[in-house]
Amino acid sequence: MALLAENKKVLFDYEILDRYRAGIVLFGFEAKAAFSKKANLAGSFVIIRGGEAFWINAPIAPYQPQNTPAGYDKTRPRKLLLTKREIAELAGKTAKKGLTLIPISLYNEGRKIKLEFGLARSKKKFEKREDIKKKEFTREKAKIMKHEA
Repeated sequence: MALLAENKKVLFDYEILDRYRAGIVLFGFEAKAAFSKKANLAGSFVIIRGGEAFWINAPIAPYQPQNTPAGYDKTRPRKLLLTKREIAELAGKTAKKGLTLIPISLYNEGRKIKLEFGLARSKKKFEKREDIKKKEFTREKAKIMKHEA
């Protein structure tokens, strides 16, 4: 299992309540580009429409730009492969106010490309400040313990 792309700011900006994994329907050249780490998760999200899940606004740069079909939209909606039960569960949870589905990482499982996404609640500004303070405190504590040892 190799990590192909990661959304590094997601844990800072959101509180992840639940995690899910899904396969993605990709064109061949998109799969090659994803394997060569040309995908970006920042600013993308997952929506549920018509009983299906879609990954929206995720740019996957062309593997070979000169061989890419004309009119290719690198941020096109991509279908996610989930069970009907998972889709129904996600649709019910995202109907609640303030919850959204945010991609966390893109990885491969053998020859298959998977997307890990989470049911998330946006953090408030004061919560982000608290996280920064905690991180700085643990960093200082570790530094002091290192000097004493």
